[in-house]
Amino acid sequence: MSTAKAKPTACLALADGTLFYGKGFGSTGQRVAELCFNTAMTGYQEIMTDPSYAGQIVTFTFPHIGNTGVNPEDDETAEPVAEGLVVKWDPTEPSNWRAAETLSAWLARRDRVGIGGVDTRRLTRAIRQQGAPHVALAHDPDGNFDIEALVAAARAFPGLVGLDLAKDVTCAQSYRWDEMRWAWPDGYPKQDNPVHKVVAIDYGAKRNILRCLASVGCDVTVLPATATAEDVLALNPDGLFLSNGPGDPAATGAYAVPMIQGVMEASDMPIFGICLGHQMLALALGAKTVKMNHGHHGANHPVKDVETGKVEITSMNHGFTVDSQTLPAGVIETHVSLFDGSNCGIRMTERPVFSVQYHPEASPGPTDSMYLFDRFAAAMVAREKTPV
Repeated sequence: MSTAKAKPTACLALADGTLFYGKGFGSTGQRVAELCFNTAMTGYQEIMTDPSYAGQIVTFTFPHIGNTGVNPEDDETAEPVAEGLVVKWDPTEPSNWRAAETLSAWLARRDRVGIGGVDTRRLTRAIRQQGAPHVALAHDPDGNFDIEALVAAARAFPGLVGLDLAKDVTCAQSYRWDEMRWAWPDGYPKQDNPVHKVVAIDYGAKRNILRCLASVGCDVTVLPATATAEDVLALNPDGLFLSNGPGDPAATGAYAVPMIQGVMEASDMPIFGICLGHQMLALALGAKTVKMNHGHHGANHPVKDVETGKVEITSMNHGFTVDSQTLPAGVIETHVSLFDGSNCGIRMTERPVFSVQYHPEASPGPTDSMYLFDRFAAAMVAREKTPV
């Protein structure tokens, strides 16, 4: 019996020349991006379709990825946004009653590259120690790789600092959203009796965030990332929501910050932000953001509410963070990461304006952070009852 080792059909090349070989799956070809790691044990389909992963390839620390297959209901946007993925074990045939397709077939149809058989523990340690590297990932069924060209491509990647990616993933035009959170046994019900009119700015919005807004009674109108204050105010909303998204918040802030400031100058409506939306709000209030060494990506991040002492298990996906030392007077830090003390939430002391860095809609707790949507709805109710 032959003991010859199968020829690798995929190669991950880091900008420093480090190489990882494995078995390719999904689409063929080459992808160049920043590499991050995600510690979630489930949700790989939601992660791959999360617009916040634009410009990134994801290494999964959990070894069994693909074993529940994929299905149309779990997509967070119409197409995968992450450039590719790196896993320990080759994806197996799915074993789940909801599976409609294998992960490999889904990736191939969506033109995304995967590599299996990689020592993801070693790769994750390298990311933690050296920061998120720039990489080139290639899949060739014949196993032919131009290593020098791959390393050169990784070194030529410009990185995410200074890069506005929200414009690439936002909607092309406004639309209404009325789908609520998934409920057994019928799936996603429709919101047919909304009580709050909300404008959501799409910097790369996940569908489940919009569902959570609809589930607390919101009639949601989604506007593109480049919407102006005039665009928002013309709809006469009860509240403004700022979504998650990818890229450098300072770059997106070039047009997002004037919009937020314009709305706040013209109205006292409640404002709620998540992830990039949190960073946009912080910038609009006068704070600054900084690039993190390797970011926070996972579904098991403990966050402390410093006002109540409660600890929430949260889902995170961000490579930039708000510098809490730059928060101006009248803005307080409400949540902090128990991993590294980084900022995870802010609010204004005199207005119903607040935001969090993590993703309450992703349900890692599973419902630890859902109160934030209720808080937003309650703020709109309180405003309606306040005498003019």
